[in-house]
Amino acid sequence: MELAHSLLLNEEACNQLGEVQKAEFIFEWLRYLEKLLLATSRNDVKEKQKTLVEQLLSLLNNSPGPPTRKLLAKNLAILYSIGDTFSVYEAIDKCNDLIRSKDDSPSYLPTKLAAVVCLGSLYKKLGRILGNTFTDTVGNILKAVKSAESQGRYEIMLSLQNILNGLGAAAAPCHRDVYKAARSCLTDRSMAVRCAAAKCLLELQNEAIFMWSTDLDSVATLCFKSFEGSNYDVRISVSKLLGTILAKAITSKHPGTAASRQSIRRVSLEEVLELLGTGFLRGSSGFLRASGDMLKGTSSVSRDVRVGVTQAYVVFVSTLGGAWLEKNFAAFLSHILSLVSQSHPKATQIQIDAVCCRRCVSFILRTTIGGLLGEKAQLAVVKDICQAIWKLKKVMDVAASQHMLVCALQELGNLIHNLGTTAAPLLQDSSTGLLDSILSVTLHPSISVRLAAAWCLHCIAVALPSYLTPLLDRCLERLTGHKSSPEAVTGFSFAVAALLGAVKHCPLGIPHGKGKIIMTLAEDLLCSAAQNSRLSAQRTQAGWLLIAALMTLGPAVVSHHLARVLLLWKCVFPASPKDLETEKSRGDSFTWQVTLEGRAGALCAIKSFVSHCGDLLTEEVIQRLLPPLPCAVDLLTQLSSILKMYGSPLKTPSVVYRQRLYELLILLPPETYEGNLCAILKELAADLTAPDIQVSASTFLLPPLCHQDDLLILSPLLQETDHRFIEEQLLLGNGVACGSLEYDPYLIYEKDVEGDSVPKPLPPALSVISSAAKLFGVVCAHVGETQRLPILEQLLDSIKHTKGARQQVVQLHVVSSVSSFLKYVALSKGCLGPEEMKRFALTLVMGALESTNPLLRCAAAEAWARLAQVLDDGAFTAGLAQVSFDKLKSARDVVTRTGHSLALGSLHRYLGGISSSQHLNSCIGILYTLAQDSTSPDVQTWALHSLSLIIDSAGPLYYVHVETTLSLIIMLLLNVPPTHAEVHQSLGRCLNALITTLGPELQGNSTSISTLRASCLLGCAVMQDNPDCLVQAQAISCLQQLHMFAPRHVNLSSLVSCLCVNLYSPYLLLRRAVLACLRQLVQREAAEVSEHAVMLAKDSREELTPDANIREVGLEGALLILLDKETDERLCHDIKETLNYMLTSMAVEKLSLWLKLCKDVLAASADCTAITCVDTMQEEEGDKGDDASVLTTRHDEKSHPFTNPRWATRVFAAECVCRIINQCESASSAHFDIALAQEMKKKDSRNDFLVLHLADLIRMAFMAATDHSDQLRLSGLEMLLVVIRRFATVPEPEFPGHVILEQYQANVGAALRPAFTSETPPDVTAKACQVCSAWIASGVVSDLNDLRRVHQLLVSSLTKIQAGKEALSHLYNESASTMEILAVLKAWAEVYIIAVQRHKNHRQPLKTTSCLEDSVRNGSCSSDGLLDLVYADLGTLSRLWLAALQDFALLTLPSEFASQLPAEGGAFYTAETSENAKLQYYNSWALILHATALWLTSTGFVVADPDEGASDLSRPVTPTSMCQGSSSGATIKSPEDVYTDRFHLILGISVEFLCSLRSDATMESITACLHALQALLDVPWPRSKIGSDQDLGIELLNVLHRVILTRESPSIQLASLEVVRQIICAAQEHVKEKRRSAEVDDGAAEKETLPEFGEGKDTGGLVPGKSLVFATLELCVCILVRQLPELNPKLTGSPGVKARKPQMLSENGSRLVSAALVILSELPAVCSPEGSISILPTVLYLTIGVLRETAVKLPGGQLSSTVAASLQALKGILSSPMARAEKSHTAWTDLLRSALTTVLDCWDPVDETHQELDEVSLLTAITVFILSTSPEVTTIPCLQKRCIDKFKATLEIKDPMVQIKTYQLLHSIFQYPNPAVSYPYIYSLASCIMEKLQEIDKRKPENTSELQIFQEGIKVLETVVTVAEEHHRSQLVACLLPILISFLLDENALGSATSIMRNLHDFALQNLMQIGPQYSSVFKSLVASSPALKARLEAAIKGNQESVKVKIPTSKYTKSPGKNSSIQLKTSFL
Repeated sequence: MELAHSLLLNEEACNQLGEVQKAEFIFEWLRYLEKLLLATSRNDVKEKQKTLVEQLLSLLNNSPGPPTRKLLAKNLAILYSIGDTFSVYEAIDKCNDLIRSKDDSPSYLPTKLAAVVCLGSLYKKLGRILGNTFTDTVGNILKAVKSAESQGRYEIMLSLQNILNGLGAAAAPCHRDVYKAARSCLTDRSMAVRCAAAKCLLELQNEAIFMWSTDLDSVATLCFKSFEGSNYDVRISVSKLLGTILAKAITSKHPGTAASRQSIRRVSLEEVLELLGTGFLRGSSGFLRASGDMLKGTSSVSRDVRVGVTQAYVVFVSTLGGAWLEKNFAAFLSHILSLVSQSHPKATQIQIDAVCCRRCVSFILRTTIGGLLGEKAQLAVVKDICQAIWKLKKVMDVAASQHMLVCALQELGNLIHNLGTTAAPLLQDSSTGLLDSILSVTLHPSISVRLAAAWCLHCIAVALPSYLTPLLDRCLERLTGHKSSPEAVTGFSFAVAALLGAVKHCPLGIPHGKGKIIMTLAEDLLCSAAQNSRLSAQRTQAGWLLIAALMTLGPAVVSHHLARVLLLWKCVFPASPKDLETEKSRGDSFTWQVTLEGRAGALCAIKSFVSHCGDLLTEEVIQRLLPPLPCAVDLLTQLSSILKMYGSPLKTPSVVYRQRLYELLILLPPETYEGNLCAILKELAADLTAPDIQVSASTFLLPPLCHQDDLLILSPLLQETDHRFIEEQLLLGNGVACGSLEYDPYLIYEKDVEGDSVPKPLPPALSVISSAAKLFGVVCAHVGETQRLPILEQLLDSIKHTKGARQQVVQLHVVSSVSSFLKYVALSKGCLGPEEMKRFALTLVMGALESTNPLLRCAAAEAWARLAQVLDDGAFTAGLAQVSFDKLKSARDVVTRTGHSLALGSLHRYLGGISSSQHLNSCIGILYTLAQDSTSPDVQTWALHSLSLIIDSAGPLYYVHVETTLSLIIMLLLNVPPTHAEVHQSLGRCLNALITTLGPELQGNSTSISTLRASCLLGCAVMQDNPDCLVQAQAISCLQQLHMFAPRHVNLSSLVSCLCVNLYSPYLLLRRAVLACLRQLVQREAAEVSEHAVMLAKDSREELTPDANIREVGLEGALLILLDKETDERLCHDIKETLNYMLTSMAVEKLSLWLKLCKDVLAASADCTAITCVDTMQEEEGDKGDDASVLTTRHDEKSHPFTNPRWATRVFAAECVCRIINQCESASSAHFDIALAQEMKKKDSRNDFLVLHLADLIRMAFMAATDHSDQLRLSGLEMLLVVIRRFATVPEPEFPGHVILEQYQANVGAALRPAFTSETPPDVTAKACQVCSAWIASGVVSDLNDLRRVHQLLVSSLTKIQAGKEALSHLYNESASTMEILAVLKAWAEVYIIAVQRHKNHRQPLKTTSCLEDSVRNGSCSSDGLLDLVYADLGTLSRLWLAALQDFALLTLPSEFASQLPAEGGAFYTAETSENAKLQYYNSWALILHATALWLTSTGFVVADPDEGASDLSRPVTPTSMCQGSSSGATIKSPEDVYTDRFHLILGISVEFLCSLRSDATMESITACLHALQALLDVPWPRSKIGSDQDLGIELLNVLHRVILTRESPSIQLASLEVVRQIICAAQEHVKEKRRSAEVDDGAAEKETLPEFGEGKDTGGLVPGKSLVFATLELCVCILVRQLPELNPKLTGSPGVKARKPQMLSENGSRLVSAALVILSELPAVCSPEGSISILPTVLYLTIGVLRETAVKLPGGQLSSTVAASLQALKGILSSPMARAEKSHTAWTDLLRSALTTVLDCWDPVDETHQELDEVSLLTAITVFILSTSPEVTTIPCLQKRCIDKFKATLEIKDPMVQIKTYQLLHSIFQYPNPAVSYPYIYSLASCIMEKLQEIDKRKPENTSELQIFQEGIKVLETVVTVAEEHHRSQLVACLLPILISFLLDENALGSATSIMRNLHDFALQNLMQIGPQYSSVFKSLVASSPALKARLEAAIKGNQESVKVKIPTSKYTKSPGKNSSIQLKTSFL
């Protein structure tokens, strides 16, 4: 293939190749040439032009295939457009000659076609340059049309289209001729030719004025004719032509002179609509030629014409656009509705036709209004439709208006459904009277209208949940009031049922009591049915309909009414077969009608119960359901005899009864009706072969039984398209009605499968068949094997005994039921039964495989494979395959060959590659042959499809065949005419399967693989150029596969360009393929894809529509626009996913683009009022230029890429903003730091940071939060919440002490205020509460008056909820009010928690540091002020909080305690809604618990009476249920009991939650729970409870241990450890208290007799599980070993202490270890002396272990936090009173000595790793031992010596910091009061220190650290002097003074001295001043004996007095060593 990449064709390489490779080579060269020509310079092209033209023209004679000729023509045109054009005429002549040639042989055809294509391409590219040659060319081509076959006609039409395109107006002379030729082709028998002709005419009408003026009528008639017998593609093309021409006729401004203007007539809108209406109603029979049958009124318009015209209406309106539709909507609506009015009886007199016409009208309305109009315009349309309904209601003639009303109501429902809550203003507007009009139509005489009105109400309720309950009430009230009107009974029962069906779409639900009202009403209707025969049928139907609809409310509601329903169910059927006999003899036709209606209704209600309330189907309920079933089956068997008795009136009711029974049985487990299986089976067999069924039901029966993939090869109608809604009627064939609601009113409460449109059940006669076929599969699989045979035999006979069309119908029913039986058996792994069965099944399926109905063949192939799967016998499978082989070899007819080739594919699919490869080979061989049978495209299609199944299922086995298959596919792709799109589609599936088989191997570089890869890419390229959209979709998915396996080899830019071009394709499947591919691409390389798209849009010519969007808003924006227009759910999901992936990988880099997109979407629809209101609120923004401009930009931008986006798109945009903020959070800190962001922006203007867009974020959140749409309000509030949480702490650099969000407080208040109005739904209010509390808690606003605005909102909602569950709105379910109450309480809890925390934090720093005055003032005001704000309501709140916690505690009880729960529910939930309420409580209990604990703590558990807290409240608290004592009524609890209850409530909830943490438990809940426990244990009273109840403490510890084990979060572990510490403190207090009281009691007794308190008693034993200390140790070890595994000898595998390199822990790790050590050091105090001995070794081992493992050397001689903690813990342990207690003294001493030895051993390990440890840490530890233990521990000589050695060794270390620390430690040891301890050290070390100092003295200190060493040394010596005995002192002073005096300077030296010397001078002088007076005699004698010293001292003092002002401050500062003198001076002169 590389050889093909050259400018000229490499002919010798080409000639060496075989036929297929040659074609491939040439195609590859042409592909390359196209890119190369555009990139090569003009001169280079001109040089080679002659040769190139020759090569290209010579290829014409090589019979090029369709893709090759297209490329060839394109290249030729490009070549001439770049190079010289003089030889172009020769080329044109050559082509014309080729076309004129008389050679008609098939082999010459490709050459002729290529010539035609070349001409088209040349004229298109070069246009008018070619001058006058076109007349000859066109004449020549038109002459060729007459004799051409279909491919020729197809290519000629396309070529003419290109010629017209290139020449424009210049082609006028030929217009008429072209028009004539295209007219005849428009009704050609080949569909592809019709499509091409339509395209040609579409091009022609651009210039040919006559087409949309004088010839308009004939063009229209022609189009109607073209629709007859058309396929989907023709309807698309021709409707586009017709719609465009009609639109042009209306809008065009006619050009030309006055003369020509007279001959052109103006066309009005009425005329155009009339024209289209004629086509819709009369079809193509024209206006005048009304044939006889037309006048008789018998012929009906063929459906394809009607569907085509419907599409033309849509194109017509879409071409004129949304603005036009808005203006002319009233006229348009009345015309469209008139299509189904009675004035055209033809369209509506037969029910079937009426349903189909209604569907077309609905489609026109839905597509135009839904697709073209924005939300504002749609609201206006709703008003128009309402007026139309009012008008139609007044029409007296029912038949005339009924269909119009149905269409109007359905469209109204759809519109409101899509508008959602944005439609609220319409319903509040009384002038429209929308609800009244719908409710009044509910009484319409026509049942279809009543159903449509009910459905419309359903849509309103789903869109606006707040209307659900009021509508339900109105309908129930009218139903009760108009019980005597049959219309009212059915109409309002439909309405109630539809509304009940809406409940499951409304999360907020309806009040629980409604169920009871409906149930009572239904019973009443059923009981009163018999009283009035005029109403019995209606009342019966209504009663059961209400019960069936009630079942959809789910188990929570139904469980309360189940007993009554089961009783009614039991009563509706006779009790025994005998009663059934008497019934038969008694009744008449009418009573039977009512009876069957009632029983069918009852069956339907039970079916609804089984499908919606599965949880209630317990054994007991099933037992109560069963008794009536046998009787129902008995009645089924009697139906035929009853029918004979009473004739046709019973026909429909009996069919409905059958269907209902079958549907119920399908749902029930077959075991439940075992006794009746045979009877049912017989009835089913009779139904399936009934003699009176004429209609072929294949299209709805078979698709579910075929494999989804196989349906692709059948009619394109089965594929999903945007026109599926109307195309369905063509699929069903002319005799079958479309589905419609009146065929089965019971579906009105079911959720429809297809999105939001009306349910469309088929007529009962059809649906009973599909139910029967389905049930047959189940029943047949469950009857005994012996009973199966006769039934199958009977079915086979019935096929044999019928003839003609009937035989086909019966065969179809039988095959579908047997298929469903085989499918059921295969899936349930059952067996088939006796041998005979196999034979029967085979005969049956074999017959079907050769049926003329393709769907039946498809189903049979599936059954064929299922049969083999059920038998699972290799020989049998091989036999089946052989049968197919033989058939395929011998048969010549299309039917057999297609059926059996698919059968082979199916066999492979289910039995994985029929194991033997020889079968595989023969299979592939046969399919290859069939695939090349060019005489029959169908055979090719099926064979290739089957081949793709085999490739898929064979997997690796297929490798050997890959090359041959690939070359076959490429050959066919290059040769099959484009008119056979279905063959190309199958080829695409094969290619896809091959790519999957090759998989990642495609990345390889071997020659064979790269050849395969090149072929795959070539195949994709051919398919991309195919005119058929589904083939293009295949190409895209193949490229997607290739990109997945070999991304480097797929050209991303060309793939992306292909995707962008098809982004807005009119074909749904192509759009789906595009998005599936995009979604995959952006997961890997979003940035590249986005760049390619923009580049492409900038480069491209005008012809590509979507580029305009991509140019402006990038691919991201184009996708958002598509999301707004798209209605297909799967596609919308893919678009969202794609955008999410793009956002994740690019939002941070392209921040401005993304935010602008989201802002445009959100702002495009925001009302101006909302915007201006923001403007007025920005008080602080006058001077901030950028923000002010942001707020006004909206008004200038007129051209907006997003026009009126739908609310769902806006919600998505709001979610995107939240995602962007999250993305930025993980990117860079500059996004949340304005100073840093501005600085980086200055450095590089391309930098972009989120914080710079804060004004936009707030504005978007505000727009969303104040919208009409509730969903958008929720998203807006969520966005506001995210913004507050992320930006609350960002400081404002211009105003220090303030934060950046402060300036937006007015916006936040304004965004929140609307959410607290009375009509706001509870979920919005709940969200707003969350935002309120976040805002208050964030601390953004420090001024209380500003805070009050938002605080007031919370106060108002608190007032509202005080009344408890009774007072809140009755619009929604009770659980909705529970949600609102809890949200308010949670918000208050959060505020209170923050207020308390701030108050605490504020109190602490004030003790320690002095802050700047003003900040203290502000801060304290806000911190205490916030608490004051809450304090006012705290009494109420605390009571509500406790009530909520009590509810929560009750709801979390296990189910076995259900009987103990209060019958009426809790304070805030009702017993019936407890299940729903659980979730609400689960979301909010944690913060409420924390707040309650804090409140109890603040009262210290000392408010004597729960009512006292509320006594000073201004508002009463009403609900008694909230009072703690209410449950016990009379008995009044003592305060002690009340506290104990509250204490246990909080403790119980916490322990219950923490001990079984669910995986979905949030961090927030766990943390809040632990904080609540901490708060609780902060107060003495609860601590005493825990301390005195040891079991409670242990349980708590065990629970905390579990939390630590299961949650990795450091914050949770730290909080847990804090609680552990408090528990230990509580235990300590308890032990102390006991000891104290024992001492007091036994004051007189002897000390020895005191009992031992604390753990371990007298024995010292700790029992695991019973011991608090043991539990604590376990927990601490767990924490320590997790952080430092080396502490566990088992883990390290070494017996003792093994020195290892110490390590630094992370900050969190250090904090955890420190907390654990604090707890360890507290433990001995909880034990008795004996107990303390037991735990001491462990505690010491762990503490010293931490010291050893973390003693890392840090710069500056600091100690790491863990070392500091372990030293602190050591100190605590060593100074424990237990070390002194008599009983434990000796043991402690021994253990402490061992511990000290361990510390010393750390220094001298076996191997050479000791230098790693920090000497200072170890020395400090030794010092702690020396100072904190009793002297006998450390004074034993061996230890003492080692300690002294350590100090000596350390003094020798050169590191100044180590020396300083050593001196400091020695200083503390020398001061130790007990000489036995301190003296040995002084003896050993003082002289050493002295020497050191003298050494420094000699060389004078050079830097601050030496200065410090000197100062510390002097301090140590001074200590020695102080400690020394009197008679030694003088000698010591005498040593010290000379050193000090030697550092003094005289006044001259002082001026020039360095700062260090000066510091030394000050230090020495100061010390001398202190020592002099203390030891005056020594001082005097020394000075006297040495004159030099004396002189020096005097000079220094004199010099010092000069600077006397400096003296006092200096002395203050010299204490802190190392201060810079410059700083001192600055300070001193202040």
